[in-house]
Amino acid sequence: MDTRTPFTTVAATAAESVQRSRTVDRVVRGIATSDGAGVKLTRVLTQNLQRRLDPFLMLDAFGTDSKDDYIGGFPDHPHRGFETITYMLAGRMRHRDSAGNEGLLQNGGAQWMVAGAGVVHSEMPEQEDGRMEGFQLWLNLPAADKMTAPWYRDMPSAEIPTVALDNGGTVRVLAGASHGVAGAIKRPVTEPLYLDVHLPPGQTFRQALPGGHNAFVYVYQGEVSIGDGDDRAVVEPQRMGVLDNAGVADGVVVRADADARFLLIAGKPLNEPIAQYGPFVMNTQEQIYQTLADFRDGRFATIAAASGA
Repeated sequence: MDTRTPFTTVAATAAESVQRSRTVDRVVRGIATSDGAGVKLTRVLTQNLQRRLDPFLMLDAFGTDSKDDYIGGFPDHPHRGFETITYMLAGRMRHRDSAGNEGLLQNGGAQWMVAGAGVVHSEMPEQEDGRMEGFQLWLNLPAADKMTAPWYRDMPSAEIPTVALDNGGTVRVLAGASHGVAGAIKRPVTEPLYLDVHLPPGQTFRQALPGGHNAFVYVYQGEVSIGDGDDRAVVEPQRMGVLDNAGVADGVVVRADADARFLLIAGKPLNEPIAQYGPFVMNTQEQIYQTLADFRDGRFATIAAASGA
């Protein structure tokens, strides 16, 4: 049973012109793991791909009908130095953070959080049964912005444009732009593109991509072929296709071999050093040591108790 919310669509206002598609550089299979208080998930973009897919640091996919796989949620935990984008296909999750932000993330909605100089937050289920499905993406901040003030935005489903394609497909534009429709959010410096695409069997999706931007496709349902002619590569469900950066390609062409749903994510690389220790991402090891000291010594704010708690 598909528990995803149906979306109200808008018409495309322009076609995406792609003269030559990028090809698949490699296909990556995610790693089954758990995080938070035992939430089962698949880590698709892992630490060893951070340089290759700069500015993106991590992509987790989660999806289960068993409450035991998600009921523990993600209790209070810190972040510094990057942005998190959580996109919910099905389920209900409550966000609270030390900057005083609170929001309910549910079917079709997303939340965009800039951890910046440091934030403590929690993401806890507001359901005791039913399906929980979605993604969390980590997007790096440039060195000049790593100590910026934390920032948070709720994006309910109705605020995320869903573009109806002529071939019966749809594309949800979380960030960037597609088919002449601007996304729910626009971020400077890294210029992220974040699309959720649904294609019927045998149909094709085209998306222009700036040269030099790193990009990948994560297939979460069905199977797709990426590329043109003999260069086409098949990407199966629960696999990520890392797109090559050939200078002659001006976009990507994706064909659904079966009814397919996939994420297309791209961004401008920062080309800066990456130093990571768990939930902290800085540029040098010395900055990581300082971050650990700041957290240990209570220089990160804490989450106020919920009213009535």
